Amino acid sequence: MSGERTVLLGMPPAKIAEFLPNCPRYSAVQIAGFLNDGKDFDEMTSLKKELRAYLEKNFVANPVRIIRTFEGASGTKKYLFKLTDGNLIEGVYMPHDYGDTLCLSTQIGCRMGCTFCASGLDGLLRNLSAEEMLGQVIAANRDNGGTCKRRAVTNLVLMGSGEPFDNYDNVLRFLDMVSGEDGINISERNISLSTSGLADKIRRFADSGHKVTLSISLHAPFDELRTSLMPVNKAYNIAQLISAARYYFERTGRRVIFEYTLIAGENDSDACAQELARLTRGFPTHVNLIRLNEVKERAHTSPTEDMTEAFLKKLERLDVSATIRRSLGNDIEGACGQLRRRYIEENEEQTGNLTE
Repeated sequence: MSGERTVLLGMPPAKIAEFLPNCPRYSAVQIAGFLNDGKDFDEMTSLKKELRAYLEKNFVANPVRIIRTFEGASGTKKYLFKLTDGNLIEGVYMPHDYGDTLCLSTQIGCRMGCTFCASGLDGLLRNLSAEEMLGQVIAANRDNGGTCKRRAVTNLVLMGSGEPFDNYDNVLRFLDMVSGEDGINISERNISLSTSGLADKIRRFADSGHKVTLSISLHAPFDELRTSLMPVNKAYNIAQLISAARYYFERTGRRVIFEYTLIAGENDSDACAQELARLTRGFPTHVNLIRLNEVKERAHTSPTEDMTEAFLKKLERLDVSATIRRSLGNDIEGACGQLRRRYIEENEEQTGNLTE
């Protein structure tokens, strides 16, 4: 969202050239390259000064700007991004041996209403554009020393604030942009998309030709329990969700990941383990166990590490492929929505103090 100025990030050179009819073709190619490296117009010093001034006045290079960075253990970074309309979103950069991952947001807020999540506390403010999703990748890549050709961000997870399939068309445009050969070109095999379970959109996505890793936020194996944690289950129950997951595998050949946030005393029983094993049997799946990242506004308790290990052992005895997801970002408020809310609250307090 950029007001009256057009966002150039994500455009191929031919499209940029349409906005600059008096410039040679090679200038559009240069501009596209600079944009993918994360440069603003005033840094494109090989362009004529007059052209840089024209671009600055009429266009936006990247609609996403890093305004705060919090560094945690093992090089993890939590970003607070500001958009051109003043809204705030978050992202988390997580370095790994197999590649460095950015967890990015697809919406400002969320309307799914999961009872253990911070990102939906204020509801949904608006969808992000494809350019705003790409902007997060470009900003984080540059901040970590990367360029378009030598990427510092090699893997992506659409698992920050928002439900990707509630912003379906923009997410598909983003996937085309970020994996395009004339852009930053991150392979879809290195991209994961997490959904709370919009079964109809899972089926539609399976037919779209995209082949990212699908991660489904299950979090409970029984309908009554899952509905109490995730209201979306009223619209798409577990049977519909598992059927859609099987369809995704059949259409794409990609193993489906089930995210399972463990909540002490709620979804960690023997019965839950047995039903989870039954649901995930019969097609290639993997269960990611996640210790709840507690949110002060939510009345749920995180299990201990021993409790989490015990639940994992139950699944392994039932022949379930499962691991405990490495927890990154807890020391920097890594749960979706926490940092944004704290920043807003701090600024409201400062504004209040100034007016007293």
